[in-house]
Amino acid sequence: MKKLLLTLVAIIAVIGVWTAWYVTRTPSSPFDDEMASASPSQDLISRGKYVARAADCVACHSLPEGQPFAGGLKMGTPVGAIYATNITPDKKTGIGEYTLADFDRSIRKGVAADGHRLYPAMPYPSYSKMSDDDVKALYAYFMHGVQPVDRPNQTSEIPAPLNMRWPLALWNLAFAPDTPYQQVADHDAQWNRGAFLVQGPGHCGSCHTPRGLAFNEKGMDQSSKTYLSGGLLDGWYAPSLRQDPNTGLGRWSAEDIYAFLKNGRNEHGVVFGSMAEAYNNSTQFLTDDDLHAMAAYLKSLPGDPSRDGTPWSYDASTVAALAPAKRASDPGAQLYAAKCSFCHGEDGKGQGQWMPPLAGSSSSLVPSPASQINVVLNGSARVVSNGMPDSYRMPPYRAQLSDKEIAQVLDFVRSAWGNDGGKVAAKDVADLRKRTDPASSNVIVLQMR
Repeated sequence: MKKLLLTLVAIIAVIGVWTAWYVTRTPSSPFDDEMASASPSQDLISRGKYVARAADCVACHSLPEGQPFAGGLKMGTPVGAIYATNITPDKKTGIGEYTLADFDRSIRKGVAADGHRLYPAMPYPSYSKMSDDDVKALYAYFMHGVQPVDRPNQTSEIPAPLNMRWPLALWNLAFAPDTPYQQVADHDAQWNRGAFLVQGPGHCGSCHTPRGLAFNEKGMDQSSKTYLSGGLLDGWYAPSLRQDPNTGLGRWSAEDIYAFLKNGRNEHGVVFGSMAEAYNNSTQFLTDDDLHAMAAYLKSLPGDPSRDGTPWSYDASTVAALAPAKRASDPGAQLYAAKCSFCHGEDGKGQGQWMPPLAGSSSSLVPSPASQINVVLNGSARVVSNGMPDSYRMPPYRAQLSDKEIAQVLDFVRSAWGNDGGKVAAKDVADLRKRTDPASSNVIVLQMR
C-alpha cells in the first residue's frame, strides 16, 4: 500500500512539473531565428493587406469612430467583457516592438510577446491555418502599411480568479489546432482554396459553429458534422452555412453565396448584425476567384436532415390572415401590418434584393430568436459597397415597441408563411435590451491604408 501511495505521489508530482513547464513555456515559431526585412517590398505589404482583409482584422481591433487597428472594441464573453487590443505599430501601446516570431506566436499560437495567453476571442485557432508566407506578409503590412496610434489598451472586466491566463495553455492543447492548412488530396484547387479561406483567415467557424462547455468550437473543419452548423454568440445567432434547406444554405446556389459575399445581398437576404461588419470590411474586398472558391467549399458541406427537419414550403394563407378583419384579434399580426408590411410585404417575400424576405428566412426557422430580437431592437448597419452606403436599412424599434410587443410581432413572423421558428418570450427581449447597445448598429467601415 505504501509503495502504491508513493507511486501515485510521484505521478502527481511529474504531472505537476510538466503542467508548470507547459503553461509557462514560450511556444516555438519557425521565425525564431529569422529577422524580418527592415524594408519589405511593396508587393509583400500589399499581399499582407489582402490577408488582413480576408482575416477581417479591422472589424474587431477598431472602434466605429476610431483609428484602424487601435483597439478598444468591447466584446462580451460568458465570464465578463474583454477589449480588443491596439495592433498598430506604435512602440509604446501597440505591437511596434514585436519581432516576426512574436507576431507569429500571437497570430497562430495565441501568445503575446510578453508571454501572456490571449483569450480565444482572438481567433488564433483558425489563424493557425495560415501559412508562413501569410504571416510574413501580414507582419510586413502591420509594421509598414499601418499608421501607428498611441492608444493604451483597456483591462478586461473578467474578475479574479477567472482572469488567470495560464489555464488557456491547457485549453489550447485540448481545442486549438496548431498546424497550417493541409491540402485535401481528393478535392481540386478551388475547393482547397475555399476551405483554407473559410477555415483559416475567414474564421467563419468562430460565429457559425456551436460552442462546447469550455467555449470551444465543436468542429474546426468539414470532418465534423457540427462545423458551421450554426451558433449563438454575443447576442446574434449565426445560421448554418451547410446545406440545410431551413436553417442553412440548402436553397442557395453557389452563385447566390458568391453574390452575398460580393454584394452583401441576394434574393434570400441582406447582411446584418456581425455579418454586415464582415461584409463591409472584408468579403467585398476579396477577389472573385476567392469568393467563388469559398462558395464552392460551402456548397460541399452536407446538411443534417435530422437536425434541420422537413424542408420549408411557402404557405400563402398568411396573406388572408393579415386582412383587417382577421388581424384585429392578433396583436402580432396588427403590429406586423403597421410596422413591417410596407417593406417586407404581406406575402413576407420582401422586395427583391433590397428588402429581404421573412418567409422562409433562416432567422425565422432557427430555434433561437436572438438575431431577430436584436435586429428589431437595434436595427441593422448600413451595407456599404464600394464606399457607398445603401439607402435602405432596418430601423431600430427599441424606443417604439415594448418587450411584449416585440415578442408578439416576432411570434407572428416566426409562425407565418410556413415558418416554424417557435415562440419568443418577452423576458428574452428584455434580456437582450439590457445587454445590447443601440450604438452596436453603427456602421463600421474603416479605411485601411
